[in-house]
Amino acid sequence: VKSVRLELGEVLLRPWQIGDEEALVKHGNNYRIWKNVRDRFPHPYTLEDARIWVQVANQDPTAINLAIVVQDEAVGAVGVVFKDDVYRRSAEIGYWLGESYWGKGITTRVVRMLTEYVLKHYDIYRMYAGVFEYNQASSRVLEKSGYHLEARLRQNVTKEEQTVDELMYVRLAE
Repeated sequence: VKSVRLELGEVLLRPWQIGDEEALVKHGNNYRIWKNVRDRFPHPYTLEDARIWVQVANQDPTAINLAIVVQDEAVGAVGVVFKDDVYRRSAEIGYWLGESYWGKGITTRVVRMLTEYVLKHYDIYRMYAGVFEYNQASSRVLEKSGYHLEARLRQNVTKEEQTVDELMYVRLAE
């Protein structure tokens, strides 16, 4: 996987770098973000968690992990995990954005841009994202980014000891 850098007006997508740690803690240490992401995203999010992430984020050969940067500050993250074996033409996208940037259309632009980049530059036919059923904002982001609800996976995810449906959104290459 090659290094990716994409500019979207005032928003930049770039690899994580030394110096992003404090911003990562500032924006990532938020219960309202954590309740909508996988448990491997720590909460509370500490400076040590940020240091580890910045060290490993760019080393995974099966993924693209990018900082969402606004005014030279990392305010969120977006990533794509490339699948293998019989799923080798599929990739999963995930993202989060600091709460102070919610409602500005940033995530929609980021998801749309990275999806289009991956579909153009890699042998990927299917991009998908799973959303916890209660996360309506993320569903809207995906719909506005050209994804369609493909399935409701009943009682598929457990967060905070509550098992809920996962909504599977998909965008296929044209």
